[in-house]
Amino acid sequence: MARPIELLAPARDVTVARDAILCGADAVYIGATSHGARAAAANSVSDIGGLCEWAHRYCARVYVTLNTIVYDKELRQVERLISQLFYAGVDALIVQDLGILRLDIPPIALHASTQCDIRDARKARWLEQLGFSQLVLARELSLKEIEEIHRVVKVPLEVFVHGALCVSYSGDCQASQVLKGRSANRGECAQICRLPYRLLDGDGNVVATRGAHLLSLRDLNRSQSLAGMLEAGISSFKIEGRLKDAAYVRNVTAAYRGLLDEIIAANPDKYSRSSLGVSDPGFLPDLTKSFNRSYTDYFLNDTSQPGSLASMRSPKDIGTPVAKVKKALPGRILLDNTETRLHNGDGLGYFDQSGEFKGFRVNTAAVGSVSPARPQSIPAGTLLYRNFDKQWEDTIEHAQPERLIPITLALRPLSWGLALDATIIATGQTVTVSQPFELATAKTPQGEQRRVNLMKWGATVYECREVVDTVGDLFVPASVISSLRRSVADALGHCIAATRKVDYRMAEDRAAEIPNETLTYHDNVANRLARQLATEHGATTVADAIEVKQPKGETTVMTTRYCLRRELGRCLLTPEGRLLKGPLTLKGPNGITLHAQFDCPRCLMRLTTP
Repeated sequence: MARPIELLAPARDVTVARDAILCGADAVYIGATSHGARAAAANSVSDIGGLCEWAHRYCARVYVTLNTIVYDKELRQVERLISQLFYAGVDALIVQDLGILRLDIPPIALHASTQCDIRDARKARWLEQLGFSQLVLARELSLKEIEEIHRVVKVPLEVFVHGALCVSYSGDCQASQVLKGRSANRGECAQICRLPYRLLDGDGNVVATRGAHLLSLRDLNRSQSLAGMLEAGISSFKIEGRLKDAAYVRNVTAAYRGLLDEIIAANPDKYSRSSLGVSDPGFLPDLTKSFNRSYTDYFLNDTSQPGSLASMRSPKDIGTPVAKVKKALPGRILLDNTETRLHNGDGLGYFDQSGEFKGFRVNTAAVGSVSPARPQSIPAGTLLYRNFDKQWEDTIEHAQPERLIPITLALRPLSWGLALDATIIATGQTVTVSQPFELATAKTPQGEQRRVNLMKWGATVYECREVVDTVGDLFVPASVISSLRRSVADALGHCIAATRKVDYRMAEDRAAEIPNETLTYHDNVANRLARQLATEHGATTVADAIEVKQPKGETTVMTTRYCLRRELGRCLLTPEGRLLKGPLTLKGPNGITLHAQFDCPRCLMRLTTP
């Protein structure tokens, strides 16, 4: 049986969610009123319920992110919210806090968030035993590591394929909490990794450019590795970006929809779509046009060349080079060597003499020059980048995405009237409606007119691809055809609703042994129910999350597979490593100090605070 494949898109609100589904998403993930890992992307239960009803017409799913840690005083609030979401029609919750498993809640399906930090097969197997029906794997895993996990679990595996990257393993970053009092595990990340740093060697010498963004990773792009990920066992392909605008979500979703459809069409016995409908986004997607810090596939193919993972010059989207400044005049900038057509409203940027990336909006563009919205003092020879293409953004904004479910129709006579059969092409499901009326022979041929009327589906979600008409020369009033068509639309809706696959929470194996008997603050235990679950499954020591009780002394605030030494070409396992004397220290703004420790046998870097 073909394995259902899911394209999962982000949504900051229900409008973006609908755009994502129209552009081809099989599922969307969205925040509710609280406890989502993006505090700025909250939505009411009522709005989410309306989204669910709309999405289910396509068998598309709605997942709600409840993926922060929960304090004791909030447990009852979360319990009530989960019940409300279940009865609103939500298909699953994406959760981090294991205390949720001990709440008195309906049997809603639970997915283990990437915040659960699933790095290996043992952790994945345990979470499956706890009753999670889908596992979001760590972004850092290679295809080989994904295959190892796939071999030991039966539930679908989900992985990020596009968008921003956290430098630390998700769920194991305490930097924002320790340094800024804002917990990443509570949806309030201060983005410590995007700040500029100086790198000091063991003698206190500055060995990296002042102000370099040493921990700022490029954005993820695995669009060319989808086939390999499918073979490794991935069933859900997730796009990051619950704070992104509609244009970003439309473009990225449409791009991955097209790529996945090609693979599924070439392998119909192995893979299938997990939702219904064919999407037309109304534009040609282009991943280079949407916000990105340049791209990487991270460690997916188990390779990491120096300089390939970080975006050290800037944490912003600098765009693509378009021209050099020939001369900056008052109110106008003359350009040299431009081969790219610029537009009124474009966003251009450049690196100033201090290395900071600055930008400006173009009021008017002409061949060989632009007029900035504000005066700019830019030295001749400076390279300009375009990071906002106004014409492209207008194309996406004005597009009218459409998603229709292809059907075929068969009109046939009965002894007492007509029957209309409708078949959903993707599933083979057929519904039949009939209507009595007095049969009579037509004076003129009616077949073409009946076909035209049967092809009209207006504001419904259906598109007729083929009509088989065996009525012959009988006269059928247009009103009868319209009535049959409306009845078929209703019947198809009921058929889809009745047969739509609904997942419920899986049973917990109470005898499953926890992978580690000793839990530290890295395990994010923030409430009594999470502590209870851990001890019931064999934990002997359970420390509080750092948000509840901060440990004394040196604290590891980031654990990363990204290695600063390797990125700089100074890996300790190579001769070049000796050229950079340790220990290494990062100095950031406002007195931030991070010490780098390197676990070479595990190929990990840890950043600690004094």
